Amino acid sequence: MAGDDLLGGGDAEPETEAQRARIAHELVAAVRGLPPAAVPEALCRTCVTLLPAVSGLSVSVLGEGSDTGVVLCASDGVAARLAEIQYTLGEGPCREAVRLRAPVLATDLTRAPDTRRWPLFSVQAARAGAEAAFSLPLGSVGSSLGTLDLYNENAGSLTADHLRTALLVADAVTLAVIALDHASPAPEGVVTWLAGAEADREEVHQATGMIMIQLGVSAEEALLRLRARAFTQGRTSTDVARAIIDRTVDLRDD
Repeated sequence: MAGDDLLGGGDAEPETEAQRARIAHELVAAVRGLPPAAVPEALCRTCVTLLPAVSGLSVSVLGEGSDTGVVLCASDGVAARLAEIQYTLGEGPCREAVRLRAPVLATDLTRAPDTRRWPLFSVQAARAGAEAAFSLPLGSVGSSLGTLDLYNENAGSLTADHLRTALLVADAVTLAVIALDHASPAPEGVVTWLAGAEADREEVHQATGMIMIQLGVSAEEALLRLRARAFTQGRTSTDVARAIIDRTVDLRDD
């Protein structure tokens, strides 16, 4: 079911509009006046309060392309792990939501059809402690800013009411991120106030460049090799990137 159908599109009921306004007010109030470094935690904490039906959540923002996602905030270790797994493997609900620009709902990651759609992610997600995952795109029509990613420890669908609330939260998060970006004095970047999170992703870019030089491969292949090493060792892409930069890992040894 499309997000616009759930929210009622342009003819949304007054109750939905009231809920939309309440959610936006709570998110804005949570981050108003905070220094940039404190915004992600406050944003995540408020989203958790607004979405009690899920076990945890994260918000990821895209860099220059869908391969350079930055985990803005995560409510717990499982949520953070799920986000990192998807960018490491290059598959999962959040990647699909960005591509389709539509909600992607994986109600049971322990069996088909979810295990067929994402064979690698579904196994790793279950091991991390999540049997259901729901990804909602952030952004306006024709553009993808990132994703709001939810998970539940146990398999099962979200109710229509819970999904409607999640979509409204995703809309509010989109507006909050855009507003903060426009308020920033720095013009570069999609979300300029993510300096800390971008630093981690910059390590992946730096390591990718080193692999390109060492192995004489394209940027795409270098990133794939970095991800492959991360997957085979059960580590995150950022961990492997740091090891490559520190020269404790050399892919020329493979």
